[in-house]
Amino acid sequence: MLRLMRRRYLYFVISALVIIPGIVAMVISTVRFGSPVRLSIDFTSGSYLEVGLPRPVQADEIRQVFVGQGVDPASIQLTEDDQVAIVRTPVLDVAAKDGLLASLSERFGPVIERRFDSVGPSISQEVTRNALYAVLAAALVILGFITFAFRKVPHPFRYGVCAITAMLHDILVTVGLFALAGLLWGWEADTLFLSALLTVIGFSVQDTIVVYDRIRENIPKLRGQPFEDIVDHSLTQTLHRSLATQLNAMFVMVAILLFGGSTIKQFILVMFVGLASGTYSSIFNAVPLLVVWEKGEWAGIFRRSG
Repeated sequence: MLRLMRRRYLYFVISALVIIPGIVAMVISTVRFGSPVRLSIDFTSGSYLEVGLPRPVQADEIRQVFVGQGVDPASIQLTEDDQVAIVRTPVLDVAAKDGLLASLSERFGPVIERRFDSVGPSISQEVTRNALYAVLAAALVILGFITFAFRKVPHPFRYGVCAITAMLHDILVTVGLFALAGLLWGWEADTLFLSALLTVIGFSVQDTIVVYDRIRENIPKLRGQPFEDIVDHSLTQTLHRSLATQLNAMFVMVAILLFGGSTIKQFILVMFVGLASGTYSSIFNAVPLLVVWEKGEWAGIFRRSG
């Protein structure tokens, strides 16, 4: 039997070391962009224009064209050897967009419109509100379900709270990564990012429930043994299954990252990091927190981390 719970405080320290850089990145992002992650026009009103250029250009040259048309771009990002420009602007209508394309063609030569999206303030506010509601609803449903499903074991509410805590760990890791990527590479969170985040939540809770379910089965079988030993015994029985399931999914994601299209790589990377975090938190956060709570060691966490 593996004695994993003997080092439970070490697992908490590792989690803190992973989360803290992400929190710092979210604070910096909030100062710079007004939100913990850099948001796309799905969550902030505006227009997104992506054009292919006949030759490499500088961002200042593109800005001059837009300003000359009375449009002040919020950001200009150049990719593919400075021959593709991604420009975020206030909300544009079709006529204004066509005028900008004509001005760009006049300045640089024929340009190709690769993508144009425009989202008004009311729609962006609704998307943001629904995103927050979705995460909150998921947390409440998970807490209620686990509390009900584990009602026959002592303190079932603790299982739900610890699962939610592990889920929050995964959210912080994922959002922290995206905040850092937004600062370094200009990544913007869109509805696809929200889909990845909700999928990560589902993976995390699923893995946690698998471990908790084995603990629930072993409590009457190993009656009289210390709770910590019951947990170690349960983890030993489920560890190989959890790792095999998650690694299979992660291998597929690595293949997509290496050979898939660029449009989904951000989504897959968020999924990959979130899945890795969920695998870790299910075993090394959710379960150790349960042991700490059952043994009344909350004060010990702060003494050992201090």
